Amino acid sequence: MKDKILSYFEIEKLNTTVRREILAGFTTFVSMAYILFVNPTVLGASGMDEGAVFTATALASAFGCILMGLLARYPIATAPALGINAFFSYTVCIGMGVPWETALAGVFVASLIFILITVFKLREMIIDAIPADLKHAIGGGIGLFIAFLGLNEGGIIVANDSTLVGLGDLTVGTTWLTIFGLVATAVLMIRKIPGAIFIGMAATTLLGLGTGLIGAPEKIVSAAPSLKPTFMVALSHVKDINSLQLVVVVLTFLLVTFFDTAGTLVGLANQAGFMKDNKMPRVGKALAADSTAMMAGSLFGTSPVGAYVESSAGIAVGGRSGLTAISTGIFFIFGLFFSPLLAVVTSQVTAPALIIVGVLMAQELRDIDWGSLEIAIPAFLILIGMPLTYSISDGIALGFIFYPITMIAAKRGKEVSPIMYALFFVFIGFMWILNVNK
Repeated sequence: MKDKILSYFEIEKLNTTVRREILAGFTTFVSMAYILFVNPTVLGASGMDEGAVFTATALASAFGCILMGLLARYPIATAPALGINAFFSYTVCIGMGVPWETALAGVFVASLIFILITVFKLREMIIDAIPADLKHAIGGGIGLFIAFLGLNEGGIIVANDSTLVGLGDLTVGTTWLTIFGLVATAVLMIRKIPGAIFIGMAATTLLGLGTGLIGAPEKIVSAAPSLKPTFMVALSHVKDINSLQLVVVVLTFLLVTFFDTAGTLVGLANQAGFMKDNKMPRVGKALAADSTAMMAGSLFGTSPVGAYVESSAGIAVGGRSGLTAISTGIFFIFGLFFSPLLAVVTSQVTAPALIIVGVLMAQELRDIDWGSLEIAIPAFLILIGMPLTYSISDGIALGFIFYPITMIAAKRGKEVSPIMYALFFVFIGFMWILNVNK
């Protein structure tokens, strides 16, 4: 049995070990465990029961991770996506006055459409049609985006009324905790210490507990909150999607999750070295796992589920097979009962890992043809658009809209695939939809 498992996940072929895969899974989990606490707060603003959302978040994440590991055999974790959860609460429910039950039904319908276009391989065709240079730009852009997230969450970069962003307050102890973690992790990485990112996070946590910057939990184990307030609610409200406004909401859920996940998958596959001849092996299975997890999440009671950029932390530790994602999923299940312990993993603990991983992913930029402006301009817009719009899909939209224009200007329009021309119009419509619903 053990040999069959090792063979199925190609442990030897990928030059990894079961121990390393589990460590990578745990590192990914620790890097994204914040979603267990952030998602209930965001969706709670719509009127949803926060305890039920906590449980739904853990179960949807576990289901998606395990399915991704078993079906696609990639070290890519899934969970309810940030950004689209805010759109769910603040734009759809609060701004449009749509009840959360109906919004949840919208997520369910969007997930069914996802599954259909995955079965017919439309998503796979789109990903394969993206030029290699733009795929590298997506990977590098995600690196800048998550590094920006880490710098912000750690207090090193903060909002500034005069300059939009600025240097954080260096008199705050938690900011120095982030700086300590960043220095420690960087030194360990440069010295090529195995598990450097995880060790850096552990050291930062211990320092935070020792200095009182991180509060010690009052208890370690607690029962999981009831799922009853949100479980299967979406099914009974599908009939309420009966207006043009709600159709637009469903399409927005669909488009944002589609391109967020597609961009994340491509970026992570590039980081892990999975891309072959500009194609991602088993991408169809990865997309099937992702869309099925989204449907399950809507039934549990949470906003759209998608691939997580924090998976890059586990990949950086050495995770290469589906065992990494399965391990992450199992840790999410344990997280249901150890929620008080997870509170010690603050943003200052995870921030250094995100910054370092951002550095690693930014290495993708060396493979872009910067000497050709028709390539450099859309690639740069993707690269800079992701962190500045705070959205992977918005950054992709900027680059994909400009790509056909710059290629035609360079008299290379025939090199642009019909799918990329179609995406030009899709993204113009996508931008219009987002602005109409702001």
